[in-house]
Amino acid sequence: MLLRELVETGSAIDAARDGGRSEASIRAVESAVGPLSRSYRWWLTHYGGGTVGGTEIATVVPGPETFTGRLDGERLCFYQEADCGDSYHFALDRRVGEEHAVVRRDHRTGDEEQVAESFAGFLSTREALAAGLGDGPNPTIARLWRSTPGVLLPDGVLVYGPQAIRERNETYEVREYAPHWVLIGDDSGGGGLLMRRRGRDRTSVFRLDLGAIEPDVERAGDRLTDDLIGWLAAR
Repeated sequence: MLLRELVETGSAIDAARDGGRSEASIRAVESAVGPLSRSYRWWLTHYGGGTVGGTEIATVVPGPETFTGRLDGERLCFYQEADCGDSYHFALDRRVGEEHAVVRRDHRTGDEEQVAESFAGFLSTREALAAGLGDGPNPTIARLWRSTPGVLLPDGVLVYGPQAIRERNETYEVREYAPHWVLIGDDSGGGGLLMRRRGRDRTSVFRLDLGAIEPDVERAGDRLTDDLIGWLAAR
């Protein structure tokens, strides 16, 4: 749900509307390049193709099935910035579960840097940059966005992705009432999840009523965890 929200509301992403690719077409390409990442398969199934920042994401062309990216050993290139800029590849030798890490290859030196843990994370980080959010409001959220555009748990806890975080913070006027803090999610019951955007402690998460946001969140709120990603995984 959150990945669809990112794709359909994000300013950097423009998905195609041609009905997507069939499972048979995707499997035909996988027979040549190997298993594709789960979130990339979802993209192909639902949209078929599209652009990020105006530049095409590689896709499957049906009949006969071909892949518009390129395979180079353990690297499957699916995106290259305009004007022969840096290229982005699935690292086929860095697979966790059903996702491949995404690496950026410098177009001048060929040096690589891992930039996301999944295709969904690649879309999330590109949207964050386009929205003026940088890597994220703090290192923990930046790390989360490299894997997913937010998290929605069965109990209603929602951690925002780059497609929603600015609007939620503006709605609750967080910068006005708690300028050193950022609203990173909510519990669907009137409680907000807040973290420091700067300062000595940018790992602790506090719950505070959304109608009672104040500068001293640590005093007024309830501390939930100092390991957000581990806390989410455990729940």
